Amino acid sequence: MAKKKSEGFQSAAGLIRYFDSEDDKALKINPWFVIGFSIFIIMLVEILHALYPT
Repeated sequence: MAKKKSEGFQSAAGLIRYFDSEDDKALKINPWFVIGFSIFIIMLVEILHALYPT
């Protein structure tokens, strides 16, 4: 049986082309903002849980 050697390269080239293109109009968020916002939300939930227990 003959193996298809070119199939893997073509699919990999498509993925590289897809992930290589960056949209300049896309929203860019600083990773530290996401971490800080997550910590803020966790603290807010904990404070509200302490003030208004169920």
